Amino acid sequence: MNMQNTKTRREAAFLVTIVFALGVLLGGLGTHLWGERVWGHQAPPKSRDAIIARLTHEVDLTPQQQQQVTVIVDDTRAQWKALLAPVDAQKEQIRQQSREKLRALMTPEQKVKLENFFRELDEQRKKEEAAR
Repeated sequence: MNMQNTKTRREAAFLVTIVFALGVLLGGLGTHLWGERVWGHQAPPKSRDAIIARLTHEVDLTPQQQQQVTVIVDDTRAQWKALLAPVDAQKEQIRQQSREKLRALMTPEQKVKLENFFRELDEQRKKEEAAR
């Protein structure tokens, strides 16, 4: 009977481990799918050089075509920046208003931590913008 009890415990431990592993796997998959569909995960925009390199590889661009495509990509990006500039200015204004509201809620000690938090956010945003 003692041997049967040990075997049953091992089987139970094995099943618990399997259920736990499946939970982790399915939870990760669910989070990924939720992020893709609900939060609209978007890949960061590719750099000009990456676009040119891929086009060169995919369609065998000649050096002259590479130069022409570079001009077109640069022009397109400039047009997008001009189009989005007013929106970017409005986003920045909203961001600053929000930060002022948050600062008003904080104690002096919290304000120091909040400013560090803002600084980290700003640095991350600059890195992402530079990658574009």
